[in-house]
Amino acid sequence: MIDQFKGLGTEIIAASVDDEGKTSEVAEPLSFPVGYGVTRPQADLMGSWWDESRDFIQPSEFIISKSGKVMTSAYSSSPVGRMDPQETLSLLQFLASRKQQ
Repeated sequence: MIDQFKGLGTEIIAASVDDEGKTSEVAEPLSFPVGYGVTRPQADLMGSWWDESRDFIQPSEFIISKSGKVMTSAYSSSPVGRMDPQETLSLLQFLASRKQQ
């Protein structure tokens, strides 16, 4: 679906608390950049929930406008509640259609 996102002028970026080596393994088949080494202070800046018992950030997802405004976000404490690619694409298509009106 990456081409559909690019067709809307969007960019997908991900990041992980994992080190560079582990992140590179996960990112290899992906067609978007994946950062590594997200720290607790960085998670706090995003308002994310840091899981104290397992010492990592829980999923935090954002749609950010070109001007830097957070248009929508999703925070989760498990795999449930993450942004679905098709739903996210549909939302972006809707927003683009409204912008053209």
